[in-house]
Amino acid sequence: MAVRRVRRVIRKFDPWTVLKVSLIFNLIGALIFVLGSWVMWSVLIQKGVPDKLSDLADSLTITFTPDGQVYFRVVVLLAVIWAILASGVMTLAAVLYNLISDMVGGVEVIVLEETYGPPVTTTTQPRVRPAVHRGTTGNGDAVTEKEPAAAGAPEG
Repeated sequence: MAVRRVRRVIRKFDPWTVLKVSLIFNLIGALIFVLGSWVMWSVLIQKGVPDKLSDLADSLTITFTPDGQVYFRVVVLLAVIWAILASGVMTLAAVLYNLISDMVGGVEVIVLEETYGPPVTTTTQPRVRPAVHRGTTGNGDAVTEKEPAAAGAPEG
């Protein structure tokens, strides 16, 4: 399998597509954050950390009441706000990229492209097309015709 290097230029990002993909991506991230916070809070409750912090706060005359439901609601609210804001920022970044790429031409990326077939070779000599066989004359002689010359090329 032959491989060749190909240069590609990324000129535009569709803002609608960026919004959809980033919203799904950020909502999945927010879900992971909420579930991770819930697991962490469960572990802390099992170890008795909130009660120990409450006892420490009481000894320092600070009011502290560990309420997991309130904390969980705050975590969910922050995760949703973060997902929406991050998606908006990513969409705005796509629009700004499109504006900037109109001025500077975009980002050039070099990729390797796999080709199925004989390897592509670069030659300095032009390729010569063989004559085309069109049939025979009435006396049995073969008739060949030349390929038409390229536009603007001298005939000869």
